[in-house]
Amino acid sequence: MKELVDSLNGYIWSPALIYLCLGVGLYFSLRTRFLQIRHVKEMVKLMFEGKPSDKGVSSFQALTISLSGRVGTGNIAGVATAITFGGPGAIFWMWAVAFLGASTAFIESTLAQIYKEQEDGQYRGGPAYYIEKGLGMKWYAWIFAFATILGTGLLLPGVQANSIASGIENAFGIPTTVTATLVVILLGLIIFGGVKRIASFAEVVVPFMALGYILVASVIIALHIDQLPAIVTLIIKSAFGLEAGFGAILGLAVMWGVKRGVYSNEAGQGTGPHPAAAAEVSHPAKQGLVQGFSVYVDTLFVCTATAFMILITGNYNVQAADGSFLVQGLAGIAAGPAYTQNAVETVLPGFGSIFVAIALFFFAFTTIIAYYYIAETNVAYINRALKQPWLMFVLKVALMASVLYGAVKTADVAWGLGDIGVGLMAWLNIVAILLLQKPALLALKDYEAQKQAGVDPVFHPEKLGIKNADFWVKRQQKQAAATRTEEVSAAPEQA
Repeated sequence: MKELVDSLNGYIWSPALIYLCLGVGLYFSLRTRFLQIRHVKEMVKLMFEGKPSDKGVSSFQALTISLSGRVGTGNIAGVATAITFGGPGAIFWMWAVAFLGASTAFIESTLAQIYKEQEDGQYRGGPAYYIEKGLGMKWYAWIFAFATILGTGLLLPGVQANSIASGIENAFGIPTTVTATLVVILLGLIIFGGVKRIASFAEVVVPFMALGYILVASVIIALHIDQLPAIVTLIIKSAFGLEAGFGAILGLAVMWGVKRGVYSNEAGQGTGPHPAAAAEVSHPAKQGLVQGFSVYVDTLFVCTATAFMILITGNYNVQAADGSFLVQGLAGIAAGPAYTQNAVETVLPGFGSIFVAIALFFFAFTTIIAYYYIAETNVAYINRALKQPWLMFVLKVALMASVLYGAVKTADVAWGLGDIGVGLMAWLNIVAILLLQKPALLALKDYEAQKQAGVDPVFHPEKLGIKNADFWVKRQQKQAAATRTEEVSAAPEQA
């Protein structure tokens, strides 16, 4: 099984995909004039604007659902894996893919808003929707939908479950089978409640868990503040092969940094657009900017916190391609949550393993919930044609089975399957947004022009020459009809 998984990943995660992720991020950064710098203040402001409706969630709820998917085991176990196989320099490339990826996240999430639809009393959208409506390639949309159901419904949840089970076993000695069973029961209680329950859960848990984790990391960094400049220098020098001993793994630093960066922040992967489409906003660019900021929260804040804790305490290994160790600070310990648990334990004895296990549980559990929502959206897309209501039930059962299986399998197989899911989705989505970039860029230009005029931006796709944005056209027609009715009603009174 492991040989098959590794072989598939060798094709999917070829250097072409690594450099495509970086190149597309740079391209969209240039096309949007580095909106990730220009609009940082606007991103933060928009996070707290807007309210949920009967059909959609608020911008903040959409952000937290998205962060549920972004902030997961990749922020703890994924960082450890990147350092082990790519050296400290891999962290720099995680930063690079996050900075550039913020513009990619804007493009894909804005497209999701432009081409979203109202189905079964709620907003739905994502790559499958904008591929069909924006590119007119229904066959391609179906391929993406199936790949996403496979990735987020069957392959990726196992990675999260495996890290939860490993972390809890390390901290409390509880068998993985017991943890897996409890996680499946909790998961069922939430995913059978629909998107509103998912949004309400994420809105409370995600900010709490992220802030708590960063706070503990800040304490550890503050206690070793004199070492921080040396650690930052080590990361940067290693990223370019300038640090003695790490020059031989320069290519691995880039590959593992981008690979784990894309896995963690998901920019370009096509997962973020799904919750972005569910937001109730007056202009697509609003949610695009909010989703761009979520990449910063994930990688520049949470992943960096993990990396600094691991490196500053020396609790890590670096392994060369031939299996020999360039650095061995944790003999006999495989890359994963144990790195972070040991790092915290070094500074806060008796607290580290327990704290990281709890943090990992919340990080990974909310990610599994986000994966379900994404898979559900794509089942809903396919079900428009098939009209088989039992498919949603099958998805729920399959995802819970995947969680149960992933929790008790070896970490290498779980991560390998997860990488296949991420890679397939990234290839399909990046090609799509490159072909369909124009509407998102027009929306950004329109948003900036309305802001410059001092008005709250409202989206009129027909004025921008954007076709098939049916939801927005119907909304404008309803609002126009309501305005005319009010004017007619007011006319006799004025007379």
